[in-house]
Amino acid sequence: MAKKVTKAIFPVAGLGTRFLPATKSVPKEIMTLVDRPLIQYAIDEARAAGIKEFIFVTSRGKGALEDYFDHAPVLEQELRSKGKTELLETLKNTNMDSGAIAYIRQHKALGLGHAVWCARRLIGNEPFAVILPDDVIAAEKPCLQQMVEAYNETGGNMVAAMEVHPERSSSYGMLDVDDDQGELVKIRGMVEKPKTEDAPSNLAVIGRYILSPNVLKNLNQLKSGSGGEIQLTDAIAAELTQGHDVYGYRFKGQRFDCGSKSGFLQATVSFGLARDELRDDLYAYLQDVMMVDKAAQ
Repeated sequence: MAKKVTKAIFPVAGLGTRFLPATKSVPKEIMTLVDRPLIQYAIDEARAAGIKEFIFVTSRGKGALEDYFDHAPVLEQELRSKGKTELLETLKNTNMDSGAIAYIRQHKALGLGHAVWCARRLIGNEPFAVILPDDVIAAEKPCLQQMVEAYNETGGNMVAAMEVHPERSSSYGMLDVDDDQGELVKIRGMVEKPKTEDAPSNLAVIGRYILSPNVLKNLNQLKSGSGGEIQLTDAIAAELTQGHDVYGYRFKGQRFDCGSKSGFLQATVSFGLARDELRDDLYAYLQDVMMVDKAAQ
């Protein structure tokens, strides 16, 4: 039986340059979809999967991210005195218990693999999850929870996978499939951002991982790879050469790339339409916009 996954790493050291000037003073992870920051979606997903220890790999200028998870006694008292119990409960869900969350600085932008490696002493010899907050996934059952349930049966290493258009393969780590079992895919290799003609399949890795602590040892041995960065996919691929299993998991849900402006806007519309109190007004507005565009053509 696989050892229980209770720790998760959140790499949040990026500068968010694609969202400047907003990210000049506000960490990208605090930017909101409707009324919840990106990082809250990631935390809620981790909690649903049974994660108890939350490890953030940050960088300079991320103080607002740390403050977000702290208690706000003055605000809480104000809501309590005005009887705003629903808002008070919502606010409490953003608080993290003392000792449940840790922050580690990544001093140089050397890639995702390096960010994960920075947390090695807090992981120790336990399996762990990695969640990239830029990848927001709308799902009836949270993506990481789906993966943990599958991992409990398989052990090894597991990455979230989805099918992408071949022309998009150069933007992802791509899976070389050994045995496609539908929901679960056993893989024999991974290629980081290959050219379209070199992609081994149309299955791409997206920002959810469950990894063996041995991956951290592999990262110790790695030199910079694609893009001059230390690639996490290289350390996972090394598991295969060492005889360890690596699986791709086709999750149920819709993924939004909130690291891009278009993906962020798509997610905002989708999550807005999913809210009962917002759906009618937003849908009516979108219909009006479409009618205006059609008339202008």
